[in-house]
Amino acid sequence: MRKRKFLVRVLFVLFLFLITNTLFAFISYHVMEWLYGQLGTEPHDFWQQLGTVLGVFVLFACSAAIIFLIGLNRQRNYWDAIVEALRQMAKGDFNIQLDVKGNEEDQFGQLIHGINHMAIELGELERMRQEFISNVSHEIQSPLTSINGFAKALKNIHLPEEKRLHYLDIIELESNRLSKISDNLLKLTSLESQHHPFETTTYRLDKQLRNVILALEPNWVAKQLDFDLQLDNITITADEDLMNQVWMNLLTNSIKFTPDNGIITLSMTQHDNTITIIVQDTGIGLSEEQQMHIFERFYKADQSRTATNGGSGLGLAIVKKIIDMHHGTITVESKLGEFTAFLITLPIDTTKTRAND
Repeated sequence: MRKRKFLVRVLFVLFLFLITNTLFAFISYHVMEWLYGQLGTEPHDFWQQLGTVLGVFVLFACSAAIIFLIGLNRQRNYWDAIVEALRQMAKGDFNIQLDVKGNEEDQFGQLIHGINHMAIELGELERMRQEFISNVSHEIQSPLTSINGFAKALKNIHLPEEKRLHYLDIIELESNRLSKISDNLLKLTSLESQHHPFETTTYRLDKQLRNVILALEPNWVAKQLDFDLQLDNITITADEDLMNQVWMNLLTNSIKFTPDNGIITLSMTQHDNTITIIVQDTGIGLSEEQQMHIFERFYKADQSRTATNGGSGLGLAIVKKIIDMHHGTITVESKLGEFTAFLITLPIDTTKTRAND
């Protein structure tokens, strides 16, 4: 396709060159005839032809000079606009949009398109950075305010022992929450840095899921929850430690938001080279609006309950990032007051999909 366009352009330039030279020769010949008539001379044919050729060269040189100056001025305007746009971006102003005049496929058109795209991407990154800082500040400020308030209350020497112990429990809870926020922030930052260690091993996925359930036994036994396990013997090649975090986060959420005596269903099915895992609970459910934002950083579907349960809104963002690193997908289906189901699809062998990157 590119060769064809190049050939068409070459033929067009040759055709234009031929037409231009023919026109210049015609103009030069008649101008020389007019000059000879004004001078009242009749030169030899050689001198007449030489004058015509020189006239063609003069006309061609003048035309080329005019075209060159126009092109130079156009390029200067392009470069001035580009330099000014880069200066604005250097100052942190990414709200720019350069106009592409002429052919968008030429070098200047591609350069301007690239700068416009870069400005949009940098603007989005800046927006995310500001939002991230705001969310981090809010999440850290909340437990710090609580700790500070109860620490001041403990200074009261007349405070009953029962309240003193209660305040100390709250301070411990908020301290743990602050520590968890910090750990999750570091973990998410590491995952998004593209330098986080990714070490694949081949292991039994069903055994990993059962081990996570056993590790969380005190949590679900306290709420008298039942597990419906539909786990086949399936072997997978993935980062075992990272996937363990995925199941730990998903099952912790299911246990946390499922009322007493509820049921959590865990199932696996294999289709060719992929496996689908479903984690479903009979919990409080999610609205359609909540489902749209559930994997965003710091998003909390239920502000009151996540506050009392120590949620930071980072767990599912970490889950989504780990699944993406494995070239898998995760979606959510839910109905308020009835159920929430997370559907995870993973390749059986992650090393093959990552090798294609």
